Amino acid sequence: MSKYFISLCMAFFSITAVAQQKNVSQKDSIIYKKNYGLRLGIDMSKLLIGATDSHFSGYELVGDYRIQKNLYIAGEIGFIEKTSKEDNYNFTTKGSYITVGFNKNTFQNWLEMDNEIYYGARYGFSSFSQKLNTYTVFQKGTEIEGVSSAYFEPKTVDLNQTYTNLSAHWISFVLGLKVETFNNLFLGASVNFSKLIGATEPNNFKNLYIPGFNKVYVTNSGVSFNYTLSYRIPLYKK
Repeated sequence: MSKYFISLCMAFFSITAVAQQKNVSQKDSIIYKKNYGLRLGIDMSKLLIGATDSHFSGYELVGDYRIQKNLYIAGEIGFIEKTSKEDNYNFTTKGSYITVGFNKNTFQNWLEMDNEIYYGARYGFSSFSQKLNTYTVFQKGTEIEGVSSAYFEPKTVDLNQTYTNLSAHWISFVLGLKVETFNNLFLGASVNFSKLIGATEPNNFKNLYIPGFNKVYVTNSGVSFNYTLSYRIPLYKK
């Protein structure tokens, strides 16, 4: 998915370069007021994955509100059900999540342009369940009179045990961009670098995937992407 993020970045810089060349002859004294309002959208990547992967379903709604020219309150809310297969486990994660934080735009727009290259931070919380579908036991034979042990075929055990009332919370550093393709309509992409603060763990089973956080690495860190289509409801200009 990262290749799509890079492609969107390249398209963004191409669009803005053309727009800057077009407007460079305009007088600097012209002042264009910016639209302020609530911007709402959806993560299109999760819909695409859900349509092509029978082991995944979910959605993510995104939103932000401009409080200063280059500062936004931002957040996401979503739901995910995903079946994962690791070396020894097959499990299904199901739950919802919410994140809240801010975005800071660093892109210097020309005149009426309203694009963003931003960084930000989020606090995230998820409530979910884990269902351990199967696990695999690698059996070992008995060593007899100094002869090397014989290994038997791995044994898969159907368990279907569900662990409920689980939760996790984390912090994330966000990098992203948004391109205004039409008036108040934006295409966006972002990447989140997350660090788990705390989580409730099932008995004898570790949270290997958390809704909103995604895959949990051994360092309790994670990386996630989103690709959004959003619309700003213009309330006033400033």
